[in-house]
Amino acid sequence: MRKLLNGSVIITLILFVDPFSTKGQTDSLKEQMQPIEVKAVRAGTDAPFVKTDITAKEIEKQNLGQDLPILLQYIPSAVITSDAGSGVGYTGIHIRGTDPTRINITMNGIPVNDPEEQAAYFVDFPDIASSASSVQIQRGVGTSTNGAGAFGATISIDNIQQMDSAGAMLSSSTGSFNTWKNTLCAGTGLLKNGWQFDIRLSKINSDGYIQRGSSDLRSLQLNATWNVNKNTALHFMIMTGTEKTGQSWNGVPQDSLNTNRTYNGLGIRPDGTYYNNQTDNYEQDYYQVFADHKFSQSITGHIGLFLTRGIGYYEEYVTDHLSNYGFNFGTGVNDSSDVIRQKWLDNYYYGTVFSLLWNKNKTKYTLGGGFTQFENLHYGIMKWTSFGSVPDNYEWYKNDAQKNDINLYAKSETKLGACTILFGELQYRTIAYFINGYDDNPAIRKNVNYNFFNPKAGITYLLQNTSSEKEKVYASVAVAHREADRADFETDSVNLPKSEQLIDVEAGYEVQRNTWRASANLYYMSYKDQLVLTGQINDVGAYTQTNVPNSYRAGLELQAAVQLYSWFSANANVTISQNKIGEFSEYIDNYDNGNQNIVKHTNTDIAFSPNLVSAIVLNFKPFQIKGWRHLEVGIADKYISMQYLDNTANNNRSLPAYNYCNLLFRYSLKLFGLKEFTATLAINNIFNTYYSSNGNTYSHIAGGTLITSNNYFPQAGTNIIGGVTLKW
Repeated sequence: MRKLLNGSVIITLILFVDPFSTKGQTDSLKEQMQPIEVKAVRAGTDAPFVKTDITAKEIEKQNLGQDLPILLQYIPSAVITSDAGSGVGYTGIHIRGTDPTRINITMNGIPVNDPEEQAAYFVDFPDIASSASSVQIQRGVGTSTNGAGAFGATISIDNIQQMDSAGAMLSSSTGSFNTWKNTLCAGTGLLKNGWQFDIRLSKINSDGYIQRGSSDLRSLQLNATWNVNKNTALHFMIMTGTEKTGQSWNGVPQDSLNTNRTYNGLGIRPDGTYYNNQTDNYEQDYYQVFADHKFSQSITGHIGLFLTRGIGYYEEYVTDHLSNYGFNFGTGVNDSSDVIRQKWLDNYYYGTVFSLLWNKNKTKYTLGGGFTQFENLHYGIMKWTSFGSVPDNYEWYKNDAQKNDINLYAKSETKLGACTILFGELQYRTIAYFINGYDDNPAIRKNVNYNFFNPKAGITYLLQNTSSEKEKVYASVAVAHREADRADFETDSVNLPKSEQLIDVEAGYEVQRNTWRASANLYYMSYKDQLVLTGQINDVGAYTQTNVPNSYRAGLELQAAVQLYSWFSANANVTISQNKIGEFSEYIDNYDNGNQNIVKHTNTDIAFSPNLVSAIVLNFKPFQIKGWRHLEVGIADKYISMQYLDNTANNNRSLPAYNYCNLLFRYSLKLFGLKEFTATLAINNIFNTYYSSNGNTYSHIAGGTLITSNNYFPQAGTNIIGGVTLKW
């Protein structure tokens, strides 16, 4: 594998390509077809921000039932993770080392990130890839958007566009770990009365690679559009997603990796048997209504209303003291008991977004923003104890929270002469957050307010700009702020966590020719008061994040693509970076004296931030018959260098470097009565590489010795999944 690793990196350095970059990025017609709100929050063709645009066609080629992060794994600077090890269920994505709580995600311009935790859970909207018409990923701060601040990346999903004409699609796939995906899509096309309707039904099941890491996912999406007249249109989208997943979020202890890579310690009873309902259960419903109006040839407006409804719980079997649940057995009584409990979330997220676009001559102005309110109820239900005598639906805690968010932004893009484009943007965001208790600590009450001002400026210079050839240089500077999330307030002290600040400086060069294209992007992301885990226990006994004064991410992203022959093309990318914390203090639990030891660290690597990330994709079309059939073969290789599990830069708390190689076969042909028949086969991890994509670590002192325990999330060895798609 060492030889293969070196070969992968060398080839990637030669080609440095983006496998999803397409010549359609400069297609103005496609840009015009985007919903107004999607255009308002996305970076345009000549904006001085680095981005990747992925079309529905590119998504469709890989979509066999795995979650969206898996389909984005080859974009620059991306590292994907899967709790169950098979890409179905709880998955995540890091971009430039930025974790999911710092990546802004929108759906049709509507914020998706949970306002309290600030993360987005792709498992809550299963198979969104089957209805996504495009996805844009902006790396760095990027342009202003709705919802949580983009603190390293933005993912904008467009899933409101509809079929061009009446038709239907049936897709079914199956593979390793008893994975099944079935999707049905249908649309009416534009009807004479101006209406248009689309529907998608999806069901995905998988046992997962990790023991009891199963997934049962279901989704329904309904889209409707009414073209009132040539200037006005109304859009309606309803989507519901339900998930039942086996809990596999603790990882596998390091000692078990060589003996049982699929070990899952959650839900083990004292007698060694397993509790069969150690599961996560959640339903999330999305309701979105949009109105678009063209006031004149140069002015268009958009307004949207949304409601996101979420409710669910996770159930677990644990051993705990019943006094923690309000049961009093008297002083000196051993109240340790086996417990079955549920922790519930019941929330409403609603609001409005708007944008006004003015485009005339060589200037584009956008005024936009939104107001959102999030109401969340947290409560715990005790189901059973080994002591018995638990009242029905006994609640041992119940508390609520509310978060209001208002943002306004104005941006302009002006072309000076034939070559120079100036970009400027101002955003104001204000947040009010109310917390009435934290889980089983009702005494925690918070009322905090944030006010953020986020300016951005940039310039693009077109060295060449024709229909087939383009060359440009660009530079930008952008400011972003991020508020603390719910867990950071798990303290009754008066010292609240500070908000984080990011200054992102980017500069790059892009060139596009008839048969090849390439780009280089330099970035320097300077953080102030970034929140990181240090191991410190707060005054209610919980581990919490702490602000560190200075940290940064700096890197070089290289991309290119080449079409050597009509039957062969190559794409690759590589990111070389440094990610450092200036100074912080590590707190280590000392079991010998009941206190914490403090260790000072300087100039250490930020956790989960590899210094080298690369990908290469080779595409072959062995034979083609125009208008009839074709076979495509894709070979993709991904390399991730070593990562640290915490911020101490300790090699004993690290995730080893890894790479994996995937194969994809796709055969399409036209059959009588069908627009298209496609058969797809994916062979993942063809070299059966044993690697882990994520992990966690905990260190303590006992008997005068420092003891470190690492857990890892192993990914599946060689596995396959294949499917067929029928289009009418």
